Amino acid sequence: MTFSGSWRGAALVCVVTLAVTACSESSSAAGQAMPPLASSPDQVVGEVAGRQITLKEVDAKWEEFDAAERARVAQLMYQNRRNMLDQVVGEILIENAAKAASLSVEAYLQQDATKRATPVTEQDVVKFFEANSDRAQGRTLEQLRGQITDFLASQRTLQARAQLVEELKAKTTGVKVMLDPPRYTVATTASDPVRGVASAPVTIIEFSDYQCPFCARVNPALEQVRKTYGDKVRIIFKDFPLPNHAQAPKAAEAAHCAGEQGKYWEMHDQLFANQRALNVPDLKQHAATLGLNATAFNQCLDSGKHGALVAAGSAQGEQMGVNSTPTLYINGRALIGAQPFDAFKQVIDEELARKQ
Repeated sequence: MTFSGSWRGAALVCVVTLAVTACSESSSAAGQAMPPLASSPDQVVGEVAGRQITLKEVDAKWEEFDAAERARVAQLMYQNRRNMLDQVVGEILIENAAKAASLSVEAYLQQDATKRATPVTEQDVVKFFEANSDRAQGRTLEQLRGQITDFLASQRTLQARAQLVEELKAKTTGVKVMLDPPRYTVATTASDPVRGVASAPVTIIEFSDYQCPFCARVNPALEQVRKTYGDKVRIIFKDFPLPNHAQAPKAAEAAHCAGEQGKYWEMHDQLFANQRALNVPDLKQHAATLGLNATAFNQCLDSGKHGALVAAGSAQGEQMGVNSTPTLYINGRALIGAQPFDAFKQVIDEELARKQ
């Protein structure tokens, strides 16, 4: 994904909030409006030479498609519906709050935004440009300053509205979300690295790649999850090195070799903190830094003894339809990309409430 067009509207939102959250093998089509859904299996949805075709027949054909493709479509449909549900809930809460304040919705939102919004500074613009300079297609900060400023300002307005809605939710009784998300069964094995206790009510399974920058970016959010929820959450790591990341498979092996000496997660953190140093000599240096037995580690790494284990993680992910990293499953609910802590918090809180 590149900086293209005018840096405005939905295309830019996609660039900044979606495309830059995950490492992927291929690009995805932009979201489109969902068509009306037929409800009855006996509904006639087509006809050829007098022969009627029912929805039941169409669905039966759909079941013949690859399970991974069906899972992706189900997740997309749920996410679209959930986004619209959240939007409707927010609109109702704002309407009620505006009415209670004897203001129009527009005036109420403007008043609230004025209290929350902070002006976009030159430092903000420079920071954004530097973080996304590889997608600027040679354009300079001077050429993009105005468009970046407008975009950041619009994002802050959206963030202010989101904060308002969350506050109104907390003050309002009877706000419930009953739309069931799709859930996926992710098999685990005794060889999967785990952080947390087995009795945790929430399990996060992460398919990840040590060479993927977005996988590194999600680590602070996961660390905040661990600090916030403690024994209520456990995290399981699955290797999913992408084909275009040549150093990722050996890095994954290095983590398992370190695991033989009880330092899997220390190596895991070391690798993500040093993604520009993932060649074999670098991996051996990381082991030395962690105080591992060099002879045992080097023998493990050079032998490729954990290669099959890494490949098994990739095969499992592919079978499930994983095609980008990081892809995470929270109690079976998919969360894709380097999402912020708040995205994890929303799902985890819903899952904890469901358990209760």
